Amino acid sequence: MPVRSETLQVSGIRCERCVQRLASVLQGHVGLEQANANLVGQVSLTWDDEQTDRPAIVAALERGGFRETA
Repeated sequence: MPVRSETLQVSGIRCERCVQRLASVLQGHVGLEQANANLVGQVSLTWDDEQTDRPAIVAALERGGFRETA
């Protein structure tokens, strides 16, 4: 099981409620093993590369109103 980890910088996180909303957006995403966000917009992710991939996770974040920044 190839596990990947990465920390993304995203916009749209301004308060604790935003962090909770991000968690609900990613909840149930197949293959996502861990997701932690902080109030400066860093989202640490761990996923099973055989079940999902980075573009699918980023797309899920975007559907929830969060955008990856440089």
